[in-house]
Amino acid sequence: YIQFLMDASALLLLKQLRELNRHPVEGISAGLIDESNPYAWNVILVGPTDTLYEGGFFKARLDFPKDYPIKPPKMKFVSEIWHPNIEKNGDVCISILHEPGVDQFGYEKASERWSPVQSVETILLSVLSMLSDPNCDSAANIDASVMWRDDRPAFKKKVSECVRKTLEDM
Repeated sequence: YIQFLMDASALLLLKQLRELNRHPVEGISAGLIDESNPYAWNVILVGPTDTLYEGGFFKARLDFPKDYPIKPPKMKFVSEIWHPNIEKNGDVCISILHEPGVDQFGYEKASERWSPVQSVETILLSVLSMLSDPNCDSAANIDASVMWRDDRPAFKKKVSECVRKTLEDM
């Protein structure tokens, strides 16, 4: 049964990657880190137009569990990025990547959390959306959240340094 789940999830991931490549989504590029492992992806998100992240090429990694899509993947930015919902180590904190079910802290509705109907495309579109609209009520990076709230010019400066670094890394 476990082998079947792994095979089914690997096939689903390869199908979703093919779809992303066949029908590209603006601002998103994705591929396997290693052709023999469909559970680890490299991603590049282009900072959305009319946001502080505009023009940046942010590298990230998606790591999928063997029981995907029952359980959500983990997403981590490899590029330095300053955002209230991204931990300083790059881990992305967004509702749709949280385990399915009821939130033990009562902050999120079950409908906002992971569901097997999500796809790689919906995850990445949600992260792009999050870049333009941080949720400071659920901050993963408290310093970025406080700076966003209390010192927007300093926040903008810090983000523009991150954007510049992504361009230097290309």
